[in-house]
Amino acid sequence: MAKHREISDNSKPHIIEKEEKIPSSKTPMDIKSIILSGSKYIYIVAAAALLSGIFTPLTIGAEWNTVISGMLSIFLGLGGGICIFLGIKNQKFTTIMICIGLGMMIISLILIHEIAERSLLG
Repeated sequence: MAKHREISDNSKPHIIEKEEKIPSSKTPMDIKSIILSGSKYIYIVAAAALLSGIFTPLTIGAEWNTVISGMLSIFLGLGGGICIFLGIKNQKFTTIMICIGLGMMIISLILIHEIAERSLLG
């Protein structure tokens, strides 16, 4: 893109100055940006683990197998939510990512009801 500057004196020719172009290709990610983008997902996973009841076996004496399977089903739903978010943010595979995310969330809902022994399937 060229920036045009006109001089008020008509006796001099027009001067054309070119702006420097910034390359439009994506720059390679450095270590700092990888750590920053990965840390937000670590915080989300840690919050989901705490909210899903990782301390339940310690407080009321529930079985570890039930708690771990509950946490995995919540992580599956969390992954579905992240897929939906990335699908909305990305321009290429929007419909596919949203469908995959919704599918993961529905499977998570079914698994949670199975763990609670209130089956949705039959």
